[in-house]
Amino acid sequence: MAAAAEQSSQQASAARAWHEVVLQTLKRNDIRLVPYVPDRVLTTLIKNIHADPFFTTFPTAREEEAVGIVSGAWMGGMRGAVLMQTSGFATLANVLASLAIPYQIPLIMFVSERGTLGEFNYGQSLVCRTMRPLLDSLAMEHHTATRLDEFEFIVDRSIKQAIATQAPVALILSPLLTGGKVFDK
Repeated sequence: MAAAAEQSSQQASAARAWHEVVLQTLKRNDIRLVPYVPDRVLTTLIKNIHADPFFTTFPTAREEEAVGIVSGAWMGGMRGAVLMQTSGFATLANVLASLAIPYQIPLIMFVSERGTLGEFNYGQSLVCRTMRPLLDSLAMEHHTATRLDEFEFIVDRSIKQAIATQAPVALILSPLLTGGKVFDK
């Protein structure tokens, strides 16, 4: 019975775009605060979150600022998630190691992945290659989402685990899922 319900949920999520899955899963898990650093891949998600009165959302100047805001909100009783791209992740080692991890903040990070699959910017490629080893060295849970049929399960379970264990999680949004950044010629 549970397997049938899970399969039905996966089929339903396959009919929706990845950003719709994120929006609905955040709502289902009472994640109301969503600071972000603007990113082209995340644009539709950001616009939809702004348009929904359930959420409090706003841009931040830096990713560390967004992490600090979500951490403070958690201490005040509110759940939050941060939206960013791979290059912004490169600035987070200190705030993760000195705040989110030791103070057991269930920080939910959605990271649009740049630096792979046709990337033209060498700096993005370098950051992409260091992101997962850094997460591993911090013993931080992370998942790379590549398939829409698995995406809702990964997002929902990652949020639930982060909250239950009071530990941060990074959800890396592969270009295989999002279509990535479109490079104009």
